[in-house]
Amino acid sequence: MPLALYALAAGAFGIGVTEFVIMGLLLDVSTDLGVSISAAGQLISGYALGVVIGAPLLTIATGRWPRKTVLLALMAIFTLGNLACALAPDYWMLMAARVLTAFAHGTFFGVGSVVATGLVAPNRKASAIALMFTGLTIANILGVPFGTWLGQAFGWRATFWAVTLVGIVAFAIILLLVPHSQAEPEKSNLRGDLAVLGRAPVLLGFAVTVLGYAGVFGGGLIAGNLAGGKFADRWLVSSVLGSLVVLALVLGTMTFALHSRAMAVIYVGLLGAAAFATVAPLQMWVLEKAEGAGQSLASSFNIAAFNLGNAAGAWIGGMVIASGPGLGAVTWVAALLPLSALVVAWLALRLDRLTLREPASARS
Repeated sequence: MPLALYALAAGAFGIGVTEFVIMGLLLDVSTDLGVSISAAGQLISGYALGVVIGAPLLTIATGRWPRKTVLLALMAIFTLGNLACALAPDYWMLMAARVLTAFAHGTFFGVGSVVATGLVAPNRKASAIALMFTGLTIANILGVPFGTWLGQAFGWRATFWAVTLVGIVAFAIILLLVPHSQAEPEKSNLRGDLAVLGRAPVLLGFAVTVLGYAGVFGGGLIAGNLAGGKFADRWLVSSVLGSLVVLALVLGTMTFALHSRAMAVIYVGLLGAAAFATVAPLQMWVLEKAEGAGQSLASSFNIAAFNLGNAAGAWIGGMVIASGPGLGAVTWVAALLPLSALVVAWLALRLDRLTLREPASARS
């Protein structure tokens, strides 16, 4: 794999840490800023909202920029956003800084996915996307626990100072390693890009991502992410469908395992593997359906779809617990979401076959 992919993974690592580390620092932030833990928890929702809004806006605004320039600009926003978090004097300034930081998230992964696929042979595109997302999984496994420890030991601001440093390093690595071939402006226009988003296969791809990922309430493993990329390189459709089936099975049977501590640990690992095994195939599916012009925008929208799925899943899980049928049913309800994604994926495949059967005159 080209070294440039590891540069993208470095950026993904920093973004992953800043997204998730706040979860372990909610008590520290609430105490220091004089707000409730519930209000501090809204910093998570604010970030997710920033991703959903920022992904299309920034991708459109930078649509004519060279992709390398876009990635560097996004890492600059990310770094400045974390610096603002470290210096935030009150809760609302911290919220604003979190939203600003989140603006870089969706476009980085969206444009980064397009850059990653352009660096490798056609039969390794999904693996390239998976390698970039490995930075996100390593952030969950190593970066977030370390950042949480750092914040609890030296104050939550120390964590954001550390992530600011990660942003500076990632900026330098991308500057040095991403090739000049990615410095060419993207040949696209806004009208054409938006037309791509209106295609039924692309819209169905977004729906599969939202529904497939709404069943996930957290966790992730490097092995599942890389395996999903490897399988998608050879059997894209089968990988999308298969990963959703496995995710539904893990969620559906998880309830029976949670009564045993050992089995609970095993199933948390399986959930992480199954969840992240869907990432590269779903991202590659949307990129293929977008075809050429508009890929960056479609890719960024799909990253927003992942976050929309996260938000929807958290809301549904909360409703199941608060309004019934209760905590024990959360995993069963969650399993229905990737199953509904399978139905949408089947409809998308049916649409593809019908389109291929139409004569050229009918399609024009």
